[in-house]
Amino acid sequence: MPTIDMEEQHEKLFTAFPPVSAANWETQIRADLKGADYEKKLIRKSLDNIRIKPYYTAEDLKELEYLNQLPGEFPYVRGGKTAGNSWEIRQDFRVLDIEAARQKVKMAVERGVTSVGLDLTAKGDLYYHDFRKLITGIDFNNTSINLLSGEYSPDILDYLLKALAELNIQSTAIRGSLDYDPLGHLTLSGGFYRSEQDDFSDADKLLLSAENELPDFRVLAVNSHLFSDSGASTVQELAFGLAMIAEYLVKLTDQKHNATAIAKHLQWNLGTGSDYFIEIAKIRAARLLFSGLFSAFDNAQQHNAQVFIHSVTTNWNKTIYDPNVNMLRLTTEAMAAILGGCNSLLVKPYDSLYKEQGDFSERMARNIQNILKEESHFDRVADPAAGSYYIESITHSLVESAWNLFLKVDEQGGYSQAFIDGFIGQEIGKTTSNRLEMVASRREVLLGTNEFPDFSEEMIGEVDADIAFPNSMINHNKIATPITPIRAAEGFEKLRLQTEKNEVSRPRVFMLTYGNLAMRLARSQFSGNFFACAGYEIIDNLGFQSAKEGVEAALQAKADIIVVCSSDEEYPAIAPAVADLVNGKAMVVVAGAPACMEELKQKGITGFIHVHSNVLETLKSFHAKLGIA
Repeated sequence: MPTIDMEEQHEKLFTAFPPVSAANWETQIRADLKGADYEKKLIRKSLDNIRIKPYYTAEDLKELEYLNQLPGEFPYVRGGKTAGNSWEIRQDFRVLDIEAARQKVKMAVERGVTSVGLDLTAKGDLYYHDFRKLITGIDFNNTSINLLSGEYSPDILDYLLKALAELNIQSTAIRGSLDYDPLGHLTLSGGFYRSEQDDFSDADKLLLSAENELPDFRVLAVNSHLFSDSGASTVQELAFGLAMIAEYLVKLTDQKHNATAIAKHLQWNLGTGSDYFIEIAKIRAARLLFSGLFSAFDNAQQHNAQVFIHSVTTNWNKTIYDPNVNMLRLTTEAMAAILGGCNSLLVKPYDSLYKEQGDFSERMARNIQNILKEESHFDRVADPAAGSYYIESITHSLVESAWNLFLKVDEQGGYSQAFIDGFIGQEIGKTTSNRLEMVASRREVLLGTNEFPDFSEEMIGEVDADIAFPNSMINHNKIATPITPIRAAEGFEKLRLQTEKNEVSRPRVFMLTYGNLAMRLARSQFSGNFFACAGYEIIDNLGFQSAKEGVEAALQAKADIIVVCSSDEEYPAIAPAVADLVNGKAMVVVAGAPACMEELKQKGITGFIHVHSNVLETLKSFHAKLGIA
């Protein structure tokens, strides 16, 4: 057999496909558009107004200086992992009963968890002997421990050091974190734990203990996931999180700590959402932003400019109805966080937003990460996103936008002052309002909630209202207006829960389909989807020969709402005929926004639903008309 010269074959391959410049691409695209608006057709805008182009080339990366850096090299865009992409699989447990919590931890570690979070905030009085019992038996060589204790963190750290000494465990071997975050508490409650001075005094003591006895233990948290849980954009989370880090660096270096020690004992808890590629880029951008900030404090120690990033799946897009969809959302978010290079990841149980998590949902949350590691091998390649024209470009755009917003916060005196003055809350509030309106009008889709809901699904017996719709945190030291975590689906969920509570019966919506086959079927499907978002019973039909036949069937079915589904050309005749025959026995609604709308309104038909309707507000008005409280 003749030998094959592989080098020659490579040369032939690449000469067969000569490089195409961006200018050539643009020329061809504009020719194909045939005069259509390029921006409207092909450019997508992110929440932060970042232009997402339809394609990227090497020319988009010419200005990026860090592309030649390897993983483990400053500025750490590519992370600090030089061999593979290992991360800690974390699972959190609320500690209410000590023995029950110990058993949960034991089982989780046996099933793949490598990082345990213990939420001590719900325990009330936690005595030392309880804490010692809680951590006894944990394999600290293979498991990191994360203590969520808020303002009681100084006491809990004392408990930890005392317990380790009594259990003959070297404190230098302990890995993990404390969730001590005075600025996060200010954000959620409007005030510090005690006071700004006292809280930073405690932070100083925690750092001293960590520096002296716990080299691999992080005692300061930056909980920027609070912003994404409140509807903030990616740029806002990055910028405001960076501003929190800057304030910790400023105030603790003033207390004689060096920047390297602070960075080593600090953990950035980032939210991870479902905008897949932007979420990958977000983690890479966070590392670059941190490196830039750290250099301003200690440029000589650039090799220490790494931050531990713990990713947390966001609550913003999770839903009570059709909750199994949450598992798909969680998987997407976990993939993005891992590919972005997070150091640890918490996947919340899919049903934890509306009830106490159970064994099944905890197992599903664990196994999302186990499958991504053991079967999909996401741990094999360091920074798999590197070199992607798209992701590198988005990373750069996020960094630029976040840095500019960070500078605005800095100009106002830093995070605390900007938050107390209302700047941060107002910026987030504008974004959240915009996103809620997008959800209400279905421009941001929540599958199973505002699109394709199952109207027969009943969840009222499953929902713990205190968990699903918690009250704002109370703080007697309140000095600012806090931000409020909110889920995008809450408006629709409250409507559906009210429908389920309705003492009379579930409202019935009857599709009176008539005329043009394609239009009536399309509009009946649209209308059924529309009213199902409020949990109303949908009665669909193939078609009627006359208005009389349709109205008789609707009244026989005891319909509360009759939706006329036909074509624009047929509405001037069929809609008034239906309204006259119904004669107030039910509400008449027209599907669509026909040219004859004003004419129909003059004839007393005022109900119209169409693609430009605010679905949530429209459904609220029907709730009111139907007397559903």
